[in-house]
Amino acid sequence: MTKLAVFAAFAACLVSAQTTRPGLLGKSAAGAYGDIKSWLCRPGVEGSSPGNDACDIDLTTTVIAADGKLSRETWTADANAPIDCFYVYPTVSTDPTPNSDMTADAAELNVIRQQFARFGSKCRRYAPMYRQVTLAGLRLMFAGGGGSLDRGLQYDDVLDAWRYYLDHDNMGRGFVLVGHSQGSFILTRLIREEIDGKPVQARMVSAILPGATIAVPRGKDVGGAFQHVPLCRAASQTGCVIAYSAFRATMPPPANTRFGKVADQNMAGACTNPAALGGGSGELHAYLSTDGRTITGTTPPKPWVSPEQKIETPWVSVPGLLTAKCATNDNATWLEVAIHGDPAGRRTDSIIGDVGGNTNPQADWGLHLVDVNLAMGNLVDIVGSQAKVWLGQHR
Repeated sequence: MTKLAVFAAFAACLVSAQTTRPGLLGKSAAGAYGDIKSWLCRPGVEGSSPGNDACDIDLTTTVIAADGKLSRETWTADANAPIDCFYVYPTVSTDPTPNSDMTADAAELNVIRQQFARFGSKCRRYAPMYRQVTLAGLRLMFAGGGGSLDRGLQYDDVLDAWRYYLDHDNMGRGFVLVGHSQGSFILTRLIREEIDGKPVQARMVSAILPGATIAVPRGKDVGGAFQHVPLCRAASQTGCVIAYSAFRATMPPPANTRFGKVADQNMAGACTNPAALGGGSGELHAYLSTDGRTITGTTPPKPWVSPEQKIETPWVSVPGLLTAKCATNDNATWLEVAIHGDPAGRRTDSIIGDVGGNTNPQADWGLHLVDVNLAMGNLVDIVGSQAKVWLGQHR
């Protein structure tokens, strides 16, 4: 099956509300999370070392100004970060089985680099391995006509990891939940069943859940998916959710869109703009892989500057190039990303991130592959602001 067909299967699972297909499930991983090997990232474990933590990577960035000038931005984790971040990664596993194993392969290590490691400047990082629905599993679901991303081994494992974290690591600290795609679907259920309206909700600094359609009543910020957890409308707001799916301004969601579409006419897909939580347009602070890598593959980008110069760092930042605003049409509600390039300028006026690549972009998927990368700097800053507010409220 082609990569496009795999994504089509993935889409069918995302928009379905079907029950879990029998035969995919087995015993949960209860008890596994006392083993450091069951975590991609986890601090403070005796015997662990930086080399055993997927979050301990080089995040040095080349900042490319509009005039093509290059500068270097360094990065360090905060060993004394006052809050925690708990991450559930999207569908990336290339294991041939319907559910992945508990061994970190290149796909899992890459998605940590793309979506989570940078939060370490604001929080202690926890990223459990889990037996997610793999790309092969999505094909099986599609062929069998059933399945769900938030029910089965994948959810049971995350729930076990979450409960282990609460019992052994949290110690009353504030936490941020971070997910994307399959991870966001799983965390949406976890919030609804384990956090929403319960005492532990007081510890939730925020939840960042892009790449999944989260329903809210039209014109409201609470209700629908959650009964007591609102959407975030300011960086000073805590206990709230950031949710969006990104599409190019030149390619809005079509009628068959995979994201931002809700069947109930009284509901809408949530959109909170990380670049302007209060509304309107704002500048995206993106961190993009220098080589064009995304969460599932690599699309070589155009030269970042002209004449071309070798970029020595693994990441680039392009201040002023991208802005975003929430938008709505008859098909969906989404995060509209606009590119402000100068064709005559020295810096690129192109970004990657489309399913199908730049040569055959699939409009129904939008910029799903870089949902998190596009707003990474904004999200990290928001978490830092929310952490200060939460700490002030809970001293």
